[in-house]
Amino acid sequence: MASLIDRDFLRGGGLSQALAQAERDGLLRLTSAPERQVSRDRMLALGWNPGTDLWIFAYGSLMWNPAFHFVESRTATIHGFHRRFCLHSQVGRGTSEVPGLMLGLDRGGSCRGIALRIAAAQVHEELDIIWSREMVAAAYRPVWVRARTQAGTLAAITFAIDESLPTYAGRLPLDEVARRIARASGPLGRCADYLAETVAHLEACGIHDRALAQILRRVHALACRSEPDRAGRP
Repeated sequence: MASLIDRDFLRGGGLSQALAQAERDGLLRLTSAPERQVSRDRMLALGWNPGTDLWIFAYGSLMWNPAFHFVESRTATIHGFHRRFCLHSQVGRGTSEVPGLMLGLDRGGSCRGIALRIAAAQVHEELDIIWSREMVAAAYRPVWVRARTQAGTLAAITFAIDESLPTYAGRLPLDEVARRIARASGPLGRCADYLAETVAHLEACGIHDRALAQILRRVHALACRSEPDRAGRP
């Protein structure tokens, strides 16, 4: 089971504290609370009408471990971005010696995920939680997207990969992605569990991501191949 990040952990600055040593080691850059406040305010000014509900588009662990309160969820599709393992993880689900990979939205194509509605009265409080998680380190950039649902199209905030940063892994070969996911783990859990949880939640929501399913099959094959070695094959 992938490690869960809960609400109290985020509100208390637990994630920032957990990543502090990694920043000192030069593995990432943490954002400050004022930076995150400016970023949140800028995003709200760009697309939110005060006093109205707000939607978040989730495509990875925010689907199965959101840690924020929402009042409605809908399956949704966005265009102009696709889900990809394109974020180097040397801290959360990997190490500097065995780096893992995590999901981001990369440019091009489309993505099916879940739109989560935050009630108007809780928008500021819940965005604090989300920014303390998704924007605690320089890796993503928040963007407004148009999410198409069965009940209509809506505007939502989501988190795309920032291609300008060294944490951006680019478009790696499928075998390399599977190899890294199969091997990597860190304080927040194993990359393989992160992948499996995401695929399982997507399938439960009626969403089949063929690329992720293919990666998961390869990760399972690599795990099976390594079992004899761990058992002490003669």
